Amino acid sequence: MSRIIRFASLAVFSVAVYAQAIHAAEVQVAVAANFTAPAKDIAAQFEKDTGHKATLSFGSTGQFYAQIGQGAPFEIFLAADDTTPAKLEKENHTVAGSRFTYAIGALVLWSEKTGFVDDKGEVLKTDKFAHLSIADPEKAPYGKAAVETLTKLGLNDALQAKIVKGNNISQAHQFISTGNAELGFVALSQVYKDGKITSGSAWIVPANLYEPIRQDAVILAKGKDNAAASAFIDYLKGPKAGAVIESYGYRK
Repeated sequence: MSRIIRFASLAVFSVAVYAQAIHAAEVQVAVAANFTAPAKDIAAQFEKDTGHKATLSFGSTGQFYAQIGQGAPFEIFLAADDTTPAKLEKENHTVAGSRFTYAIGALVLWSEKTGFVDDKGEVLKTDKFAHLSIADPEKAPYGKAAVETLTKLGLNDALQAKIVKGNNISQAHQFISTGNAELGFVALSQVYKDGKITSGSAWIVPANLYEPIRQDAVILAKGKDNAAASAFIDYLKGPKAGAVIESYGYRK
């Protein structure tokens, strides 16, 4: 009898797994570069919990905007701002009513060198560095926030000759991590995990020095009939994704 029960249980389990596989789908997600690490964590957990697969592409919000307008096959867009998804919405490239703020980002002045950046950012007023890395403010919201910060501090004009611009926030971070720039402004999520800076030294820029970096997600028109797209957005709004997002220094 016990053998029959075991076989029956195995059969039920097999049917459940098969049913999940039948209903599993894949969704193409364009992700702003600053959200790379949390997006990878969320996508892995999403696949484990739902069976759906999220295929992630990373880049600058401005570049993705241009690609989506030209028909790129993305079905969800996790932007680094709220204005770009709103523009896509007005241009009828999105599913109506799907846009929402999934994270509020933070800016940090960071150096790979321990003890190089002080806790008030006073290093910006010294001659200790030759290069200051930022993301291109025309393409990346974190680059725009960096310029706003320097302007508020009265340092934007004085530091122009030292500024090196990355195409996106990942490249800005790379300039610093490889030593091509002694310091720079990056997303807090790139150097922060579970309540602490992961390497080097940093100054978390006060939020009153730049406009809030509200990051919006939206289902794009190509994802309208994809069950995995709706499932991913629902998952992004849920507690598991929320915990991951906050662990990287974002606010919800």
